[in-house]
Amino acid sequence: MKKKPKQTYSEIPLAQTIVGFCALKNIKHIIISPGSRNAPLNLGFTQNDVFITYSIVDERSAAFFALGLAQQLKHPVAVVCTSGSALLNYYPAVSEAFYSDIPLVVISADRLPHRIDVGDGQTIRQPEVFEPHLEASAYLKPDVIHASETLLANPSQKLVSSNASKSFLIAEQAKIQIYNEEQLDLVFNKAITESGPVHINVPLEEPLYGTTVDKIVFQKVTVPVCTENNDQFDTFNVAWNSATKKMILVGVLPPNSISENILESWATDPSIIVLTEKTSNIKHPRFIDAIDTLIAPLENNLEFHFEGLQPELLISIGGMVVSKKIKNFLRSFPPNKHWHIHAKKAYDTYYVLSDHIKTAPNIFFDQLYSSKPSKPIMSSYNNDVYSIYNKNRLKGLNYLNQISFSDLKAFKAIFNSIPEDIQLQLANSSTIRYAQLFDLPKTVKVFCNRGTSGIDGSTSTAVGAAFTSKIPTLLITGDLSFFYDVNALWNAYWKSNFRLIIINNQGGGIFRILPGQKDTPEYDQYYETVHNRNAKELCKSFNLGYSSVRSDWRLKMKLRTFFKSTNRPQVLEIFTPRKSNDQVLLNYFKAMQ
Repeated sequence: MKKKPKQTYSEIPLAQTIVGFCALKNIKHIIISPGSRNAPLNLGFTQNDVFITYSIVDERSAAFFALGLAQQLKHPVAVVCTSGSALLNYYPAVSEAFYSDIPLVVISADRLPHRIDVGDGQTIRQPEVFEPHLEASAYLKPDVIHASETLLANPSQKLVSSNASKSFLIAEQAKIQIYNEEQLDLVFNKAITESGPVHINVPLEEPLYGTTVDKIVFQKVTVPVCTENNDQFDTFNVAWNSATKKMILVGVLPPNSISENILESWATDPSIIVLTEKTSNIKHPRFIDAIDTLIAPLENNLEFHFEGLQPELLISIGGMVVSKKIKNFLRSFPPNKHWHIHAKKAYDTYYVLSDHIKTAPNIFFDQLYSSKPSKPIMSSYNNDVYSIYNKNRLKGLNYLNQISFSDLKAFKAIFNSIPEDIQLQLANSSTIRYAQLFDLPKTVKVFCNRGTSGIDGSTSTAVGAAFTSKIPTLLITGDLSFFYDVNALWNAYWKSNFRLIIINNQGGGIFRILPGQKDTPEYDQYYETVHNRNAKELCKSFNLGYSSVRSDWRLKMKLRTFFKSTNRPQVLEIFTPRKSNDQVLLNYFKAMQ
């Protein structure tokens, strides 16, 4: 029987320590962008069977890919890069992770402190580059027993005396090891308990590729502990049971965040209206899931209609809300009280935040409903608002049946054809807004980078999310979002059940809805960014199946087979008329008035 070779580790204590802590904290998914300075880390991760490693060259794409993995796993995923400008490319994904509460561990290799700002290549000031968009950071101390001769010979270094003895270096190294372990333990635990991004900066000296069979025994490892919140509910009970007009507004939430019992309690309470968005992953026939369909037709008679819609109590749940119209309405017609339920943070989006309830929605409402009111609340709030919403929807459906081919018509056809068991990833800007207007099967799981709402990284995120998903993934994106993140195609981790739909209206079509002098050279170039690109050759280069359509009839025909099993990912590019999309959408809301 062949003897199994001994496990090897980096001979650099700091590199070995980081790899070891990732294993101890169960951080198994490691996305590596190739480089030289991060070689000790790369060797440690790739030579240990505990880890699943990925190689993605473009750091911006790599970070969003990691974001997609962490989004699905709900556990930290690590990205590893070399020193210098490589690190800065992580920032868009770091900010998205911060505002979307997604655990992302950034591990950046660095030069030693005395090698910064001396004119060497790929050296920048790396500590604190992501502040203040971090839950925690560790700017680790360099080892003094690795490459000690090089260290002592450098006249600029201030880590130890140039004539330090070997025994002194060993003693100093022991202190450095303890410090670094304490820092790593703290930062990894923060990533887990706070569900957000952290940064670990790792100064490494050459030689970088040496290995050893000697394993460091760590002394400063603790188990991450989430603190329980013990809010008192008495005050909330009184306010809840006395309000006859309660609005529950749900932003971004992971699937299955709210129990069916609680949803049913909301739906049967005449004093409650529930406004949801596709990214809330909540669907019920008595909930309003197309907020703009309710609000937009009322805007011509604001005071009369909106006073009836104005809630006494607003309860917001989850992350960012897409609809600008509901934000404007609640800022103009504010509730008496606004509670936000979130274990971590609360934004005063409507300028009347009265209470931040720091717990999970299920825990709060279970406690709230455990204390029944003495008598049922009499209210016509739900019926009044829901009847207006239904009338608007019917008018909107009649309009949709009459319009010519456009973005709006294309989204209607897509949403009518989406299979039940699928993960839907949505790009930002127009895509996420059009998606709010149409129904989805209840079983579809919806995700979008709504933390900062940027168009960068949508494709990379979707590819990462799809890679760890057990069900097929569909990404719907606009042309600018797709081309902006084109390096997502340079990725070996596409699954054959991935489907990508590009709505190509030859520019940033959403800008045509905003005020401005359209169809001038300046507007076309600097706002709408008009272009004539298509994705055909790109898909060919990266071995993605490709097809395109330019009419409603051909789109419907293509969608009949688009989701069937194939041996490679499939891309469908839908070309819509650039100059009519904005008016078609505006007329949709006018038709409801």
